[in-house]
Amino acid sequence: MFDLIISGGLVVDGSGSAMYRADVGINGEYIDAIGDLSSAQTAQIIDATGLVISPGFVDTHTHSEGALLTDSQHANGLRQGITTLILGLDGMSYAPLSPDNYRVHRHYLGGLLGDPPEDLDMSSVAAFRANYHKKVAINTAYLVPQGTVRLEVAGFRDIPLDQDALEKAKRLIREGIEQGAVGFSTGGTYYPGPWGDTQEFIELCKTVQEMNSVYVAEPRRANASRAFGGDGVLEALEIARQTGVKLHLSHFRTDFKNPGTVEDRLRPVDAAKSEGIDCTLDIYPYPTGSSISVSVLPSYIQDGGPEAILRRLTDPAERPKLRDILSEEFEMSVGLSEVVFTYLPKNSHLEGMTLPDVATHLGTTVADALCDLLVDENLKIGYRGAPPHNVANWRQHNLDCMNLLSRPDYMVCSDITPAGSFTHPRSFGAFPRFLGRFRREFNILSLEQMVHRMTDRPAQRFGLTRRGRIEKGHYADVVVFDAERIIDNATYDDPRQFPTGIPFVVVNGQVAVDHERCTGVLAGQAVP
Repeated sequence: MFDLIISGGLVVDGSGSAMYRADVGINGEYIDAIGDLSSAQTAQIIDATGLVISPGFVDTHTHSEGALLTDSQHANGLRQGITTLILGLDGMSYAPLSPDNYRVHRHYLGGLLGDPPEDLDMSSVAAFRANYHKKVAINTAYLVPQGTVRLEVAGFRDIPLDQDALEKAKRLIREGIEQGAVGFSTGGTYYPGPWGDTQEFIELCKTVQEMNSVYVAEPRRANASRAFGGDGVLEALEIARQTGVKLHLSHFRTDFKNPGTVEDRLRPVDAAKSEGIDCTLDIYPYPTGSSISVSVLPSYIQDGGPEAILRRLTDPAERPKLRDILSEEFEMSVGLSEVVFTYLPKNSHLEGMTLPDVATHLGTTVADALCDLLVDENLKIGYRGAPPHNVANWRQHNLDCMNLLSRPDYMVCSDITPAGSFTHPRSFGAFPRFLGRFRREFNILSLEQMVHRMTDRPAQRFGLTRRGRIEKGHYADVVVFDAERIIDNATYDDPRQFPTGIPFVVVNGQVAVDHERCTGVLAGQAVP
């Protein structure tokens, strides 16, 4: 007797091996049998005839921690077939933080992570995990974020860590991993993280290596002068070289500015790997990204945290200097003038507009428009890049994505940023875009290889115990999809569109999506 049988499907087990026809029997949270179960009794059956039975997808890079706490269903992830989210990316999240520092970071990161309840216990990784365990519809894993740790030990300040602060930071990382974190992350965009230098990151990663854990790096963009070689990629590779830590590079791809440069982008990575550095990477299938507008402000403006930022933005003596800095940045940055506002809680009528359009609407300069909006929105503004106008450019980028994913060291992420009416389409479509649209269009990877990059590969890298495969004794995280019909529907113009061709998703043995409808079951666990 089984609790659930998924019958008659083609099993793509996640290992990369050839698919085969079988039934999958589930009892409780686990896969209990694989084979011919046609004569077995079951309480529930899913008819997968003509469909693929796959492990649930593991999303290696997301920013859903705040959104999950206000929308536990996380339909935009589940409907993609994602059953496990990695949180704590880019060196930023909510734990381990004291109540006061949690409120600071909740304020600063609101435009990206959303507005979780103000009174949650985020004092440790264990407390963080408890806020999600069996309280949301999807599994969550956590990376201890460097910027969060820095906030806790040194405040929202541009100061070097003294020895006491450094030792405290290393203790928090060690405790976090002991409490279930799957690694450690740094970011090159979101403060206070970028105030650390390469040597600080090296010292912290020594602890990560001692714990046999993974270091996940978003290559630095802010304060590049503090990075080894003045470059975020070279910095991350040097940290791995000096510490021996396992390195994972986040969303490492070409973009709309440099399509067709895969070999150039990978040259330092491959050189480091030839030296024996253990490095993996992930990618999402879009040529532009998204972020929060407060992150574009210069470093000195950030010092002191959200309240200090707001004071400087409203200081008449400060505004001319800031206007000059931002205006120069807009002129020098290709595509920055075309970014689209995705999240403006108080000014939702401006969502979907570019910054120059907003400036024209408000009758002011782009720099003043941004500063005024940041003040009005209490810093909580999200934005994304506009898609490239050049169709050939875009197609080349798509091909680049598939060429990168063909490498065995690559895996798939979404970089979900779900807040706002004009969110990035990756929040609804990243995995089916790869698995359906790109796989069929370019025919570079087999279905089995694609699934491997989305399941077993990331599960192995991040130490997710008994996940990532259709295998007896593994957790029953399962996706049932139509290999010929699966496709993303989310676009830059209309991003909040669910994919098609994924009728069933099972999380820890519970049916979370039934005939493309979320069931409301909250079976997600804090893993591993």
